[in-house]
Amino acid sequence: MKNVDYIIVGDGYAGLFFAHQLIKNNKSFKLFSSGKKGASQVSAGVINPVVLKKFTTFWLASEQIETLTEVMSEIQIYLGNNYLINERIYRIFHDENEKSLWLSKTKTEELSPFLDPNFTTLDIINNLFGTGSVKTSGRIDVENLFADFLSFLKSNDSLIEEDFIHSNISEDNYQDITFKHLVFCEGMGVRQNPFFSDIEVIPNKGHHLKVKLSKPMLHQLTLKKKHFLFPQNDGSYYYGGTYDPNERENEIDEFKREELILGLQEFYPHNFEIAEINYGFRPTVKDRRPIIGQHPDHKKLYIFNGLGARGILNGAYFSRELFDHLEFGKELMPEVDLKRFENKKHIRF
Repeated sequence: MKNVDYIIVGDGYAGLFFAHQLIKNNKSFKLFSSGKKGASQVSAGVINPVVLKKFTTFWLASEQIETLTEVMSEIQIYLGNNYLINERIYRIFHDENEKSLWLSKTKTEELSPFLDPNFTTLDIINNLFGTGSVKTSGRIDVENLFADFLSFLKSNDSLIEEDFIHSNISEDNYQDITFKHLVFCEGMGVRQNPFFSDIEVIPNKGHHLKVKLSKPMLHQLTLKKKHFLFPQNDGSYYYGGTYDPNERENEIDEFKREELILGLQEFYPHNFEIAEINYGFRPTVKDRRPIIGQHPDHKKLYIFNGLGARGILNGAYFSRELFDHLEFGKELMPEVDLKRFENKKHIRF
C-alpha cells in the first residue's frame, strides 16, 4: 500500500497549479492524467487583466496577476525554465471612438494600472487607428509548461498515466493508494464524476487556428482585435480563440473556423496557411467564479473546477487558497465556495 497526502485527478491548470502548491510545501501526492489534451493544454495561455471588448477589468485582477508572477518564479526553480513571456497585448482599435474610450479609461482608478495611454502603430498589419497596450499582460508558454511539468512529475514518481476509476474509491484509499485528501480537478470530466456530477459546470467550446504567415511579424508581442494572434516556438502563429457557450458536438465547427479566418483577414492583409485547427471545452460557471470545496458526505473528497477562460489566473490564485484551506483551515471565499450551491434544487448533496 502506498501512502500519500493527496491524490489529484486531472492535468489541466487546476491540477497543475495545485500540484505546484504540494511540491512547494513538500507534500506527497499522485496526479492522475488520462493523457488526453483538455482545454488547458490547447489554450492560448494569455495573461490579460482587462476585458478588451468593453475595456473593463474583473474580480481580483491585480491580486491574480501578482500571484501568477510569484507562482511562475517558483515553478522555474525546479523545472529550470522560464515559461512566463512578458510581452504585452496590443489591442487593435476598430475606430476613433474606441480609441477615445480607451484613453478615457486610462484615467480611471480601476484601469489606470492596466491601460497604457500611449498609442502605437505597428507594421505588417492593418491598424489605421493604432493600438493600445495592456500593462502587466503577457502569456505563458503553454506547450512547454505542460510537457515539462508532467515530465517532472513522472520522473519523481508522482504521475499516474491512466484513467481514474471513481468506483475504486473506498473511504481513504484508491486501489493500493491511501490518501488524506483527494482533489478532483477534472474540468468537463466532472460530468462523469458520481460524487460531483450535479455541479452545474457549463462547457464553453473554443476553437483556435495554427497558421503560417507569408509575412511574419517584426515583433513577438500578442495582438488582439476579435481574437489573439501571437508567435509560437516552431515559427507558426496561434490565432484564437472563439467562445461558444452552446453545447456542440465533439468535432470542429466549420462556422467557427470561418469566423477565425475572417477575423484574421480583417487586420492581416497578406496570405496565410492554416496548419491546424484545434478546440477545447472550457469549464465555466454561471456566476463566473471557480468552484472549490468539500463534498458534504465524503469529507476527504474535494473539487477544484470552473476556472473558465481565465484558467491560468484562477488556477494559480485559487490553488493557493485551496491549499491554505486544507492545511491551515483558512476559510474559503464565499464567492467560490461549493456551499453557495447548497440551496439550489438542481444540486443533490
